[in-house]
Amino acid sequence: MIAIVDIGVGNLGAIKNMLRKVGAEAQITDTPDDIRAADKIILPGVGAFDQGMRALADSGLMDTLNEQALDAKKPVLGICLGAQMLGRKSEEGELPGLGWIDMDVVRFPRKAGIKVPHMGWNTVAPAQPNGAVHPLFAGNDPDPRFYFVHSYHFACNDEAEVAAICDYGGPFAAAVARDNVWGVQFHPEKSHRFGADLLRNFAENT
Repeated sequence: MIAIVDIGVGNLGAIKNMLRKVGAEAQITDTPDDIRAADKIILPGVGAFDQGMRALADSGLMDTLNEQALDAKKPVLGICLGAQMLGRKSEEGELPGLGWIDMDVVRFPRKAGIKVPHMGWNTVAPAQPNGAVHPLFAGNDPDPRFYFVHSYHFACNDEAEVAAICDYGGPFAAAVARDNVWGVQFHPEKSHRFGADLLRNFAENT
C-alpha cells in the first residue's frame, strides 16, 4: 500500500489514478495510522513553499513523516512542491523545509528568451553519479519527457544526490535522491507513459 499524503495542497486524485493504472494499491490519507501502516509514501504538493510547509505543520503529520522517513526508512517520493519541501529552505519563502535532502530551492535566473515559470513538456536525462541509473528511471525510455510547472528548482549541495537533469536556460536538477527519499520536480501524474513508468518503478523497484 502506498500512502498519498493529503495536506490540502496536492493533485491527489490524478496520482492515485495513475498508480491504479500501473497496478499499485494506493490510499489518499491524512491520518498518522494510515501512514505508519503504508509500505511507501508519496508527498504531493502544488503552490507556494511557505503555504505547503504551513499546511504540513497544521496537518499534525510532521512528526509521523519524520519518523517514517528517517527512522523507519520507508521509501518516500515527493512531487513538485512536495519535492521542494524535502530540502532545507526555499528562496520563495521564509519557513524551513523538512531537511531530508541537502539542497535549497532557488528561482530560475532571469535570461533573455526564457519564460518563468518553466511550463510544459521537457526531456529529462537520468543522472548516473554512481555509474547506474536511479531505480526511478530504470528501464525507462532513453529520453523520457515529463510535464513541468514551476518557477523554482532544486540546488543540491551534493551532486551525488542529483537523480536526473533537465535543461531550461541551463541544466538544473529535475529529480533528487538520498537513501530512501526521492523527489521529482515534474508531475508524473500528468506525464502519460513516462510518468506511469516512473510511478511503476517507485511502486515495484524501490
